[in-house]
Amino acid sequence: MQPSHRDALGWRRVFAVFGPSTNTIVEPEFAAMRPAGVTNQYRDLYIENAKALSDEAFMAGAELIDAAVEQALRTAMTAEPDYYVMGVSAISFIGGAPACERLLQRIRDLTGKDVSVGSMSCVEAMKAYGNIRRIAVLSPYYPAANAHVKHFFSDHGLSTVRDLPLRCTSWTNISRVTERQIADALKQLDGDDIDAIVQVGTNLQMARMAPYAEAFLGKPVIAINTATYWHALRRNGIRDAVDGFGSLLQHMDLA
Repeated sequence: MQPSHRDALGWRRVFAVFGPSTNTIVEPEFAAMRPAGVTNQYRDLYIENAKALSDEAFMAGAELIDAAVEQALRTAMTAEPDYYVMGVSAISFIGGAPACERLLQRIRDLTGKDVSVGSMSCVEAMKAYGNIRRIAVLSPYYPAANAHVKHFFSDHGLSTVRDLPLRCTSWTNISRVTERQIADALKQLDGDDIDAIVQVGTNLQMARMAPYAEAFLGKPVIAINTATYWHALRRNGIRDAVDGFGSLLQHMDLA
């Protein structure tokens, strides 16, 4: 029997999603955004669950995550996906825009396919909204990592007026931050001097909260997982409206 030219379930696209093995938020959030004909094949970047995190421990952990990228990609490549989606964000901010481009090129060179990554997806999302220059940033990170986030956005002409690192005490504790804690953090970050709030850190649940925060605060609130999956869909010509995740997935296209 001759096989079909397309995957039976992923007849539009098969996405290979790779993220840390400690991350429990990316997979269900991406699954909730998935339109018919697209599948998400999740592959782990194996890391130990670092505890008692600090500036130094967080940055050391990010290095371990970066070192695990190639093996996860090689595992994903065996499924012959159409496109790669990076479900980890910290390593895409470290070193600013030039380092991110080197990371993306490394992935393209290894896989022969293109990739969406959270840092650049947030930039593209802000371009789609338009008229965003001054932002506030929410992260589960530590101050040293937030400095890299601010540097990355500065490389793209965006000024970070305020940032709030939640200083989560382990990789898995990022997923245990409550909606109340996130809401309180957003209120701390908001002000008339910013155009948008951007949340980074893919293990922090925010995709469903962002549209409510947008309505309450009256400005864009960009969740990194939403931006990343939106970017992957749009880059692959998939423009389905997906309800429940705000303006990006309802009607916005790449700028």
